[in-house]
Amino acid sequence: MDTARYIVDGRHRLNGEVWVHGAKNAALPILAASLLCDGCEIQNCPDLSDIHAAENILQHLGCKTLWETDTNGQKVLSVKPVGPFAWDIPDKLMREMRSSIVFLGAIIARCKKAKLSYPGGCELGPRPIDLHLSSLRKLGVEIKEDLGYLECSVPDKLHAAEITLPFPSVGATENIMIAAVLAEGETVIRNAAREPEISDLAGFLNACGAKIRILSDGTIAICGVEKLHGCCYRVIPDRIVAVTYLCCCAAAKGEILLRGVCPEHLSAVLPVLEEMGCSLTVDKDKIAVLCDKPLKAVSSISTMPYPGFPTDALAPVMAAACTAKGSTIFIENIFQDRFKHAWELCRMGADIKAEGRVAVVRGVERLHSARVRCTDLRGGAALVTAALGVEGKTVIEEIRHVLRGYEHLDQTLNELGACIRQE
Repeated sequence: MDTARYIVDGRHRLNGEVWVHGAKNAALPILAASLLCDGCEIQNCPDLSDIHAAENILQHLGCKTLWETDTNGQKVLSVKPVGPFAWDIPDKLMREMRSSIVFLGAIIARCKKAKLSYPGGCELGPRPIDLHLSSLRKLGVEIKEDLGYLECSVPDKLHAAEITLPFPSVGATENIMIAAVLAEGETVIRNAAREPEISDLAGFLNACGAKIRILSDGTIAICGVEKLHGCCYRVIPDRIVAVTYLCCCAAAKGEILLRGVCPEHLSAVLPVLEEMGCSLTVDKDKIAVLCDKPLKAVSSISTMPYPGFPTDALAPVMAAACTAKGSTIFIENIFQDRFKHAWELCRMGADIKAEGRVAVVRGVERLHSARVRCTDLRGGAALVTAALGVEGKTVIEEIRHVLRGYEHLDQTLNELGACIRQE
């Protein structure tokens, strides 16, 4: 039973600097791909429960892992495939996170067979893996689905294919890329996902000797190589963590400076926060935000694949919008069940009407403290965001979801002047 929780004493102004840690959604596919190289060092790797779940999978598959700290005080995770190599992932490990499916392409590329169950993770509605499977079949993989398990084999060799995705799925794009780097010939992925994490995976694989080109229209061309060598690679900063801290400042008020960020990755979110009344100063690798005035609603926010507004940024922005003057319409185009956190925000006095993929947030003058429950990773971040601007103590339960994607969130916020403790 999950008993860990946050106690947030709100209405403390935030001031100070934050270093944004490495991106979870970039590190996970890179860790999966590390199964194919001679050994690697992943710099700026976030210390998160999802990362540790991936580390457990790597160890089961035949890798040694080691955490170290570099001269800048940042975490480095070393991975060394040593064997003997397993080609299955136990059900318990698969259920720890949804992203575990990205190991499928790596296991097939190394072992020419794989067996695993369907993945776990946050319950955000159906996230079928049919695009993963149909794409791998085009690369020469035979797949049987039986009683919740996938049994995969490669009768001959992985071969190149031309793949056009009906939807720019991030996970499917990653699985194809990882499997195709050791396939014969040139694989082409059209309508591929264009998220920064995709470019980061390509950067890692190329640093290991792969031959991947991302064309101007987003098409990915992968020329297969015989083997990959090791490398030392630095993970990009986490754009959703950056958005979350900006929203925390918007809710609690204050002035903070984010360091180690890539503003280009936030191009769809920063204009929304400015329209809400946040004053932003953007530099090469940092963003300063000043939030002193009451927030204003924006007409509508629609999530879209990158470079559109990211679905993972919806929840924390919604939390900030709860006390904005006016109404904001949120339209979720990626997941079917993204609004579970809305009902928890309503426990705090928010006025939110949600149905299907649309939620209407009517700003209220103030929220109040309450006992609430994290429903998923980003929903949990939204509750923390809202609680920072509330008078009194808010109890946030089941924070295991938050720990999947935020490194020492409570400590970082306390260093900025917040009052939050984990118990």
